[in-house]
Amino acid sequence: MTAKAPLRLALTSALALATGLPAAAQELNALIWCDHADPALLEPFEAAHGVKVNVKEYEGTAAGLAILDQSQPGDWDVMVIDGVDVGRAVDLGLLAPLPADQLPTADFFPALVMPENNSRDGVTYAVTEKFGYNTIAYDKSKVDPADMADMAMLTSGKYDGRIAIYDYYLPVLGLVGLSQGVATADLGAEALAGLKDPLMKLKAASKLVGDVVSSQTALATGEVDVLVGGGEWLTAVLAAENPNLDWTIPAQGGLRWSQSIAVLAGSTQPDLALEFVKYITGPEGQARLATSSCYWGMPANAKAGDVLTPEQKAVLRWDEQPDFIARSQLYPVPDAALDTAMQDLWTEMLQN
Repeated sequence: MTAKAPLRLALTSALALATGLPAAAQELNALIWCDHADPALLEPFEAAHGVKVNVKEYEGTAAGLAILDQSQPGDWDVMVIDGVDVGRAVDLGLLAPLPADQLPTADFFPALVMPENNSRDGVTYAVTEKFGYNTIAYDKSKVDPADMADMAMLTSGKYDGRIAIYDYYLPVLGLVGLSQGVATADLGAEALAGLKDPLMKLKAASKLVGDVVSSQTALATGEVDVLVGGGEWLTAVLAAENPNLDWTIPAQGGLRWSQSIAVLAGSTQPDLALEFVKYITGPEGQARLATSSCYWGMPANAKAGDVLTPEQKAVLRWDEQPDFIARSQLYPVPDAALDTAMQDLWTEMLQN
């Protein structure tokens, strides 16, 4: 998505009249993923606190860090970030400590508290808000679902020209690693070198490499029948109109993504930013975030299940989560040198 300079937008007179607030009401500026741009998520917080939440969407931690690098301290108050990249942001001095005793982590699925991601030296800097799986999504009316249980089938020739690849190097390289028997925790420089050939074979079998919207559109419209890197985040939002879209974790395993939310160091209104974090991670906010119009995903807070409808929980496959969590691995966590090497390999694949 195109980066624009951060803006501090004035409240419209209509909002001022609707809320009875003066035109100088507070604003909160958030760097977010597209699921946080849904008015159904933002408007209840805005109404409750008499504020305007200005959002800027980005994809990929590198893009988010670049925006911050080009911004002034205080331009941004809140950031959504890949859980595995929280430590990187902490090392750069970008995140403010959070009061752990004010966060609803006691209500979380235990595996999603993730102090190894969100804390450093006993200090909490972020909190998990949503999770799901990067794995294999497909149209079950056009492929043999049994084939999707084996990643080797993707490069067997059977599905050549019918595959899309999600354009995010970390999860897809993680999946390619799993297809070669490399656990994500073991994906170092030596193992990465061995992924070039299978990655290029996957690219050769594919029709396109696309971002969230373009890959989702390609699968939904039948331009492709399989999406490598897809999962419930892509198919769930389309379930009502296209029930043939499905996803699976193959025998080799899948990747579990998690996204965290943090208050940025230098925020001029840290108290309001903290209230936003608490809203997003509370049951009501979690249910709205889980079913965002951009993409669905599992809420970290198990009490969101009391707010979601039975139909929504069925689409999220709520009752199957213990098995999915057990069969998935976390994203690779590369150091700076390995991250550069991964991006270089990905660029070579894109240009091939």
